[in-house]
Amino acid sequence: MRRLLFTIYSLFAVLSVMAGSVSFQGNSKRVINDKPAASTGLNDIFVLYNTNGVSMQYNASTTQPVKWYRFSNLGGGFAEEVAGIVTNGKTTTLSKVDSDMGYIIEEGNSRYYFWVVDYSRHYLDIDALNILPEQDCDRVALNVVGNAAAIKYYTINGQAKELSREIMLSYTTLAYDEETRVYNPIEATETYSSIGETIRAAAPLCNTEFELKGDRFLATWGEMLSVTSPFFAATSVAATTEATQTPREVANEKREETELGGSAPVEIEFYAAVTDAAIYTEWQFSRDSQFENITLRYNEPVITHTFRENGTTYVRFVAGNADATCEFFSDTYEVFIGESSIDCPNAFSPNSSEGTNDEWKVSYKSIISFECHIFNRWGVQVAELTDPSQGWDGKHGGKYVPSGVYYYVINATGADGRKYKLKGDINIINYKYNGSGSSSAQ
Repeated sequence: MRRLLFTIYSLFAVLSVMAGSVSFQGNSKRVINDKPAASTGLNDIFVLYNTNGVSMQYNASTTQPVKWYRFSNLGGGFAEEVAGIVTNGKTTTLSKVDSDMGYIIEEGNSRYYFWVVDYSRHYLDIDALNILPEQDCDRVALNVVGNAAAIKYYTINGQAKELSREIMLSYTTLAYDEETRVYNPIEATETYSSIGETIRAAAPLCNTEFELKGDRFLATWGEMLSVTSPFFAATSVAATTEATQTPREVANEKREETELGGSAPVEIEFYAAVTDAAIYTEWQFSRDSQFENITLRYNEPVITHTFRENGTTYVRFVAGNADATCEFFSDTYEVFIGESSIDCPNAFSPNSSEGTNDEWKVSYKSIISFECHIFNRWGVQVAELTDPSQGWDGKHGGKYVPSGVYYYVINATGADGRKYKLKGDINIINYKYNGSGSSSAQ
């Protein structure tokens, strides 16, 4: 018998599915129909609230003979023909549906494969939800009192599969809002196909209660179960950090190709938004990437710091809960300050072509202190500059000075500690526009 049926089963894959339909009679609740993956070899899964007193009919699409087979967890290769099928025209009836069983209906050369689940054998029963005493920082562990075991079905090849109950765990946590730059409460959910005595979920970032409810079958039948946990005090810590450099558009300052930093002095705002359990907060600065030697600490979540020292400074944000059992470490920000330099031009032409070489300025990088004095040939100071971004427009006392040779003296310090004591000539070349579209030197 089994060998014969195995031969029949070997042909299943090449036979088409007929257009007939299965129905159930005597149900106290609606029959739930799931469509399994094609790889299971099953066309349908039917979930019945209870199979007691339930019969099953198949309405054929043709007048060809109809046979019924059933199979267990061994798969379709061990299917056995069902006796006692009542035929009335195109309708065949099985008077008693077996619990958790696979069926094959053969109509001529076509076959239809499905599995029937008796939910009463897997009834969800959750009585309480408790918080376990041992927790970690990333996941919360909860104890479930009751039964929510897996509902199994079997493929044509006898492979065990799980029919998801879709049991839902909901609770409140926090999510970062980029627009407002704060953490706001949101509802979080976790879905479980089935659950045992212990379930785990992402640790909430705020104080909350947990609600466990299910399953999807009871929800369909209007019998949803729900339990709520005791109050949970959050211990997990999270933060979102940002680093924003104050822009400085100076034409005569040389640039560094770096994400943060460049030519000193560099001002950067470090911003951190933290979750509820974060009691301890600290921005840490170090000259080594492992933070073995922390050179500077700020306890405020939002700070502004000016970088004046050449080289790379590493910055990170650290937060912790009250008993230091959970900590957060941000990504490390690298702030690079380049070596200093000053280049001095030796000529310019004020009061000539506007915007073209009409101001004397040094070209510089990473200069943190600067003092420049400019004198005429008789030693009279005609200009004083206190910042390398400043320039001399060729005026003294509100009037342009005559063309000729002037002298500068510069005392400056670079971010790398280099001291500059520079002296040199400045040649002023005046041009007079003659109205003909050209210029001539005086």
